[in-house]
Amino acid sequence: MNEPRSGNSAPASPDSNAEFSAEIERLRTAIDAVDRTLLAKLNERARVVQEIGKLKRSSRTSVYDAARERDLVTELAAANSGPFPNSALPHVFREIISATRSLEARLRVAFLGPEGTFSHLAARRVFGAQGDCIAVATIPDVFAVVERGEADHGIVPVENTTEGVVTATLDTLIESDLPIRGESLLRISLQLMSQSGRLEDVRRVASYPQPLAQCRGWLDRYLPGVERVEMPSTVAAARLAREQPDVAAVGSSLAGELEGLLTIADSIEDRRDNTTRFLVLGGEPPPPSGNDLTYVAFTVRKSETGALHGLLEPFARHQVNLTSLQARPLKGAPWEYVFIVDLDGHQSEPRVQRALDEATRNANFCRVFGSFPRATAPVRAASGEA
Repeated sequence: MNEPRSGNSAPASPDSNAEFSAEIERLRTAIDAVDRTLLAKLNERARVVQEIGKLKRSSRTSVYDAARERDLVTELAAANSGPFPNSALPHVFREIISATRSLEARLRVAFLGPEGTFSHLAARRVFGAQGDCIAVATIPDVFAVVERGEADHGIVPVENTTEGVVTATLDTLIESDLPIRGESLLRISLQLMSQSGRLEDVRRVASYPQPLAQCRGWLDRYLPGVERVEMPSTVAAARLAREQPDVAAVGSSLAGELEGLLTIADSIEDRRDNTTRFLVLGGEPPPPSGNDLTYVAFTVRKSETGALHGLLEPFARHQVNLTSLQARPLKGAPWEYVFIVDLDGHQSEPRVQRALDEATRNANFCRVFGSFPRATAPVRAASGEA
């Protein structure tokens, strides 16, 4: 262990102070030169993107390219020799891509609002600060806004590692003609917040249904018997807590900051890997990227023995991995279901195409929602973000 310095140490000489200041100034001058070079290169990148934009407009190609944006950061991380941290690359290049993409077109993105929700953060994670985010009241409204052409894309939560599927998204997806064009994975950290910041003052806990479920164990342990109030969003819950001193809200730290709340406890989610998967809706079909998912829905003939086996068997035979299988009630047909399948691969790949063709012959109905690039590892919703 190092010993503490003596209080009688002699002060630095004027000469050493001058040398220190001169060296700092020299290094800052070097940084300024590097920054000017970076700016020149950013403008060079922007001019190239403008040329790409002209080509895309002439061919009516989508501005948003999920695979290109995913692979660009992955390749840069692999080539990075440091010391710039790889963990910062997605954040830096998300905004570079967003800024230069806006020179092609400024994308409008609908999300489940209001501002400050995790859906808002997911939209910003995918499209950056230069995307125009449009807050709407419900998940069906996200679909409707895109269908009416009032937004280029929508982003909706579809699944959480703690609580499972978001039924409102699946049910609306089944009834909508809107295609899926991408996905994003977001790590979710939940805070408990109130006016006083004191656990003993809490008589009710408010939040969106999914966050309440994601911290059910924590609430059972520390606030047993306390009423839980479902709200339209985590931000609406924070506003209720701002208005009523006996209410605590579960949500993001940013939502608490926006409403002037104090944190009672942070990271109260029951699972450390608490992650929500979001789907990006609308736009042109992306080409195969080499690492894709396909989302498809089937119905089967209820009276036919082995119908579900006949539906799924072709995927195993053609070695197409099914990553998930969900069942939702078929509207207007009691005790019948829509089976929603998530599978590895792009629908244009021969093996996937063969499996889909055979499964469709065994199905009563089939609809492919889209093939899209698989998301990279989830980005954590850091403190101060939501």
